[in-house]
Amino acid sequence: MATKGDLAYSGKPQVSIIIPTYNESQNILQVLRSIEEHIPKNITAQTIVVDDNSPDGTGKIVEDYMKSVRKIAGYTIDIIHRKTKDGLSSAILKGIQYATGNAIVVMDSDFSHPPSLLPKIIDALKQPKWDIVIASRYVNGGAVKGWTVKRKLLSKGATMIAKRGLGVNANDPMSGFFAFKRQIIQGLKFDAIGYKMLLEILVKTKNANVLEIPYTFTNRKFGSSKLDARTVVDYTKAVWNLYRYGKKAAKEEKRTSVSFFSKAGRFYSIGAIGLVTNYLVSSLFTNVVSNLWYLHATIIGIVVSMSSNFVLNKVWTFEDRNFSPRHTIAQYAKFIGFSSLGALAQIGMVYVLVDQYDIQYPIALILAVLSTALSNFLLNKKWTFKEKIWS
Repeated sequence: MATKGDLAYSGKPQVSIIIPTYNESQNILQVLRSIEEHIPKNITAQTIVVDDNSPDGTGKIVEDYMKSVRKIAGYTIDIIHRKTKDGLSSAILKGIQYATGNAIVVMDSDFSHPPSLLPKIIDALKQPKWDIVIASRYVNGGAVKGWTVKRKLLSKGATMIAKRGLGVNANDPMSGFFAFKRQIIQGLKFDAIGYKMLLEILVKTKNANVLEIPYTFTNRKFGSSKLDARTVVDYTKAVWNLYRYGKKAAKEEKRTSVSFFSKAGRFYSIGAIGLVTNYLVSSLFTNVVSNLWYLHATIIGIVVSMSSNFVLNKVWTFEDRNFSPRHTIAQYAKFIGFSSLGALAQIGMVYVLVDQYDIQYPIALILAVLSTALSNFLLNKKWTFKEKIWS
């Protein structure tokens, strides 16, 4: 017997498709038409455009389209006008609150998320065993086209932080193209910070069954990317809030293995942040400072990333709140000492890979950083922060 939590329930539209927009006038009509074309005929559905007062008139374009388009049985288009640009996650949450469907689909409006994948996503969500369906770039068959090395590194780093630091069991927790059964979020309170609503849903619905469907992410042709410094700051805030949420939810968990792997996950997550910091600083100096040898730029990147890693590991990984000067300086010296051993190996490895094997610098840098991660964690755990190895 169908219930209100099932897609088969006929009391209201089965699927609500939420599309947040900001300055998408060049894409929105084509996306809406493509969605109409690919919506399965055997369901009722609504598309909800949530527009953040786009200066380019995206909201007005949608309104005019709603008036002129022919009515399709079992399908409606709605628009929510927000007065300010308050962020992607909050726009999605607004759409969820407005939606009447038993299933929610979230997607972008720039064709980086192909509407042709909607039938497969919706069919998967009809199955009782799946609560969340993710269009994934990072499972077998998935891919990304049109990204720079910098953006790929940022995406991979953010994904590693989510998986290791927050314990998320998904290959692409940063995907913006996903769907879920409405019932799994009933009673949950969302912070809706930043751009990645899926990450918050995954953390707060720990026992949900997740299916990932591969797809190829294609960079937008029209308009500009929303990725900027604020995105990085918002992501950091979101991760911190979700970490605190998870810690509170699991405060009764005392098993040694859980504690060890949790700290290792946090340490490697910070290592991922350090990797991005290292790469950005090193690249900045190689591109901005003329005639600077790439190894000198690498050394500068290492120093900056090691210092930031120390602070983050002290506060987050090992939860040491003692910031007395003598105590902190002693810890910093040990941390830098152990990290420097790895750094020497890193420099040597970068030199060999670049100069002798002609491997591209960004790839060589990543390989070198990853090769020293485990020893750094164990040495700093035992000697810098005075913890037993298996604890």
